[in-house]
Amino acid sequence: MRCLAILLPALLTACASGVAVTPSGSSSAGVEYVLNDWHDAAKVADEKRYFDHFAPDGVFMGTDATERWTTEAFRVWAHPYFARGKAWTFTPTRRVVQLSASGDVAWFDEDLSSASYGVCRGTGVLQRIAGIWKIQQYNLTIPIPNALADEFVAKIKGAP
Repeated sequence: MRCLAILLPALLTACASGVAVTPSGSSSAGVEYVLNDWHDAAKVADEKRYFDHFAPDGVFMGTDATERWTTEAFRVWAHPYFARGKAWTFTPTRRVVQLSASGDVAWFDEDLSSASYGVCRGTGVLQRIAGIWKIQQYNLTIPIPNALADEFVAKIKGAP
């Protein structure tokens, strides 16, 4: 009880000051927190908070085959969206997180809902760096139903 009395004021002060309090234990709760906060940061166009969740050598894979960005390149590309005060909104509807045996690496897949793109899927890997979960890789895809795959494959083959 004494520990709670000591830690609670510090936690409340950190929350009130806007400092991100990130669960850093080797459980999926820390990964869930980071992914939810990352999606929320995009929704409210908080560029710093969004990119603080990436590892320095992280990678973002977009929906187009040409979109493989390092964290810094992705930040440069995304900056105009954040600067105008409206980035993007992807709302997780389902997520599965798995942890490595060491508890320092996590991989996940999540279904997302987007007003712009409809149903999407995100997959990726997070790593605990200095005790904090960071996104090493995020891959955003638009799942194509098998019944439509032949049509889309033909269109992709015919694209310049």
